[in-house]
Amino acid sequence: MPVRDHAGFTRRGLVVFLALTMSLTALGIDLLLPAFPSMRADLGLAPGSTEIAGIITTFFVGLALGQVVLGTVSDTVGRRPMLLLGLGLYVLGAVLSVLATTLPALLAARFVWGLGAAGGRVLSIAIVRDRFVGGAMARTYSLVMALFVIVPVVAPSLGAVVLRVVGWRQLVGLNLAVAVLVGWLVLRRLEETLAPADRRPLRPRLVLTAVRRIATDPRSGPPVLAQAVLFGAFASYLATAEVVIGEVFGRPGAFPLVFGGIAVVAGAGSLVNGRVVERVGIPRMLATALTGMAVGATALVALAVGYDGRPPMAAWIAALMLVIVTHATLIPNLSTRAMEPMGDIAGVASAVIGSVLIGGGALLGSVYDRAYDGTVRPLSLAFLGSTAVVVALVALGGRAAGRRDRAATAPRATVAPPPVA
Repeated sequence: MPVRDHAGFTRRGLVVFLALTMSLTALGIDLLLPAFPSMRADLGLAPGSTEIAGIITTFFVGLALGQVVLGTVSDTVGRRPMLLLGLGLYVLGAVLSVLATTLPALLAARFVWGLGAAGGRVLSIAIVRDRFVGGAMARTYSLVMALFVIVPVVAPSLGAVVLRVVGWRQLVGLNLAVAVLVGWLVLRRLEETLAPADRRPLRPRLVLTAVRRIATDPRSGPPVLAQAVLFGAFASYLATAEVVIGEVFGRPGAFPLVFGGIAVVAGAGSLVNGRVVERVGIPRMLATALTGMAVGATALVALAVGYDGRPPMAAWIAALMLVIVTHATLIPNLSTRAMEPMGDIAGVASAVIGSVLIGGGALLGSVYDRAYDGTVRPLSLAFLGSTAVVVALVALGGRAAGRRDRAATAPRATVAPPPVA
């Protein structure tokens, strides 16, 4: 019988549980993407209106803020109770969304929904940090992400199928069902991963301490900013993919298939990363992924410019797949690099990092959303610009961390004793 020595699970079981827990975030987004047309009609919005993308942005804002609160408090009371609180908020936000009859009411409900989803994300990362370090942490996180990405593969197609029978409000019931399943597993199986000796008194200023440590540590600061920049373009892709495929390429029926196919490629990237990162090391994985992203983003812009913003769908999607798969490889490695020096404050550090990643990315994404002009140019340029900034940040962080490591290991000069008279 397998030994359950990982928080009440086997190692594989823990990976599956954490992937399911993190999937609540993706379900809160991807399951509703095919419902945008019916939501516009239900809420009195114009067909093709990008106002509906606000339900993605407000969800992300709640996700960012919720991580700070839930992650910080988890360093005091433990991961398990805060995960249960997050699940409660998740259910509340989903129910309020079902009851909303106007766009402002729906946006407020989505904010609460995002607050709850924050628990699954930030506490899953903290649990991984509680149990693993270094390459083992990167491998575990990548395996979690590889399973987690099944949700973006399945959710849009599942949502499209269910919408043929019921409305978007009934579709939310699937989110509630998964939240209940996760809650049952937490109550019946999950053991607390934060040892009593590692708990800290609840001090709000600890958040400021974590911010200062992350900002001043060259091993953490640049990777955190790089993740936020990457996520900005990715968030815009999530919010506008349905419009781009439906309006720019004139293939609205192909959206679930295209979105799912891109997610499959992203999942493959995470899986490969999880299998090889311990062997080749994080720096080499980052260099390889950044090279691939630069090639893909350059191809996106070349196609957008060469075809006046409306390139052949197959060519543009192929380049987009390269960008997304490298994005899926970069995020776990950047997260691991940022979290490694923060083991003594894993919960609050994970919260701050996640808040910057999601909050900063959501704000950048909303800027890119507003730039949409009926072509793929804005999104293509967003990916290329993000790639350039991330390359610079990774290089900056690598050089600074190298200098700190060399200084820490350099032999200290000794002062010769004075001559004896």
